Amino acid sequence: MDISVIIPLKDESASLPELCSWIQKVMDANGYSFEVILIDDGSTDDSWSTIQTIHAQYSRFKGIRFKRNYGKSAALNEGFRHAAGNVVITMDADLQDSPDEIPSLHHMIIHERFDLVSGWKKKRYDNVLTKNLPSKLFNAVTRKMSGIQLNDFNCGLKAYSRDVIKNIEVYGEMHRYIPVLAKWAGFKRIGEKEVEHRARKYGVSKFGWERFVNGFLDLTTIMFIGKFGKKPMQFFGLLGTLSFLFGFFSSLYLIGSKLLDPAFALTNRPLFYIALAVMIIGTQLFLAGFVAELISRSASDRNSYNIDSKLGFS
Repeated sequence: MDISVIIPLKDESASLPELCSWIQKVMDANGYSFEVILIDDGSTDDSWSTIQTIHAQYSRFKGIRFKRNYGKSAALNEGFRHAAGNVVITMDADLQDSPDEIPSLHHMIIHERFDLVSGWKKKRYDNVLTKNLPSKLFNAVTRKMSGIQLNDFNCGLKAYSRDVIKNIEVYGEMHRYIPVLAKWAGFKRIGEKEVEHRARKYGVSKFGWERFVNGFLDLTTIMFIGKFGKKPMQFFGLLGTLSFLFGFFSSLYLIGSKLLDPAFALTNRPLFYIALAVMIIGTQLFLAGFVAELISRSASDRNSYNIDSKLGFS
């Protein structure tokens, strides 16, 4: 199969018929073999009924319905699990992403041999104060910390080779950092393409300020996981060892001073209490490293989701 298109959505029933018809036209015009996976992330409108109608009309349009809202990362991860295409393209369901970008994204993956291509909405139709400026700050920080030179990490329109989506795991709120996940998984050919950003035609934005706060917290998490996820003992053990040694040698100094000078007021020294505290902290950090090693090997259910219904899957 040439292409799998994955579309996470929540309360987008109004836009789905037009979006799916548009995708069908693009695929027919280019002769692609394809599938479209629509993931209903706990919609409260008629989105699932609309997906059922679309599936009855176009058998290549499939559906997955969560019983409740798990978030975009969960929807994408479930889509990645089911995708069968050699090229996987993700896009939002609100018609702000153009399906006309699909052929060029496919070309960059297949012929230019990119592992991942991220869309860049250079010209945006969003509120400058509440979306554009925070996005610029978010992208600048992510670019600096990750070393990946992308202008728009959070663009929903992306293309991936099949190897990428089968070798990364998206959970929590990590969908913003899929390029970073791909890099840490060993996929270095990450490109960018300027794409059209369309004004929202239906519904309302799901944007909230909390996504930027959560985003920076997730970036810290993902950078830690990328460097120490498979070897947490190297992080906690190093800090624990340094802390313990500082306390240990401070204690030796204090004990030596007491032996040389019996009048030396050992317990009246701030260093005495600091030494005890850092030795205890060092021991705890060392133990935390062992616990983290155990956890990293046993977190097998973090992508277990309660799916209510599926369409088009055998």
